Amino acid sequence: MNQIEPTHAARSRDEVLRLDAVSRSFGSQVVLKDISFSIRRGDTHAVIGESGCGKSVTLKLMMALMEPTAGEVHWFGQPLSQRSEKQIDSERLRFGFLFQNAALFDSMTVFDNVAFGLRQNMNLPDSDVHDRVIERLQEVGLPAITAPKMPSELSGGMRKRVALARALVLEPDVMFYDEPTTGLDPIMSDVINELILRVRERREVTSVVVTHDMNTVRRVANAVTMLYPRALLNDEDSQVIFDGDVNGLFQSDEERIASFVCGDAGSRIAQMLSAA
Repeated sequence: MNQIEPTHAARSRDEVLRLDAVSRSFGSQVVLKDISFSIRRGDTHAVIGESGCGKSVTLKLMMALMEPTAGEVHWFGQPLSQRSEKQIDSERLRFGFLFQNAALFDSMTVFDNVAFGLRQNMNLPDSDVHDRVIERLQEVGLPAITAPKMPSELSGGMRKRVALARALVLEPDVMFYDEPTTGLDPIMSDVINELILRVRERREVTSVVVTHDMNTVRRVANAVTMLYPRALLNDEDSQVIFDGDVNGLFQSDEERIASFVCGDAGSRIAQMLSAA
């Protein structure tokens, strides 16, 4: 039996996020040019690429923390240009964000950090706030005795888990992870990867993971978009050099993809020397 290709309308309903010919420049520096890809509902979608390819800028564009120079970002099938600032701020509550450096409030306890979003955006009794905070801490493997501690008393891995609990406390539809394993040892990196998997198993959540860690990609992702630095391409070349399932990424024999996946700098060194 032939598989029927879904209609455009059906595909659009499955799209949680879409970048449509998005570009972003800073003065004369073009960081992203004509980037197009989509994030499907329920996927754990990795955005990868070497330093300088625009991963962090792409993440900020997807979060509407930055506006594109050209093109359109879509949330849940609708362009952001058709939303007011108030609508964007309201709908942003459907997103959770794990920052690269955890970005905890140093002057607040762990409890107050995790409770911050609830207190800012929901009118809940203190008892409900308490219960939700403790539940989220336990969900990321932290006991209740962690709650009164200050961020300075925690290890790097514990701070990441507190930040994840803070992101999950509002029960987001979409989770963004910005280099979630950067600065962590291999064991704690695997703990974070396992927590990303558990979040997906326990909740109906779509995840976007920006990373250059191939262990994380292999462990948690089922879809991948790979970007290439704009400065290393000709004007007519696409900056998206891979957009597909994770198995296709690791089986690709395209030189730039295979070199990045395997951590082989040979071709890049030759490129750098020829440009010197």
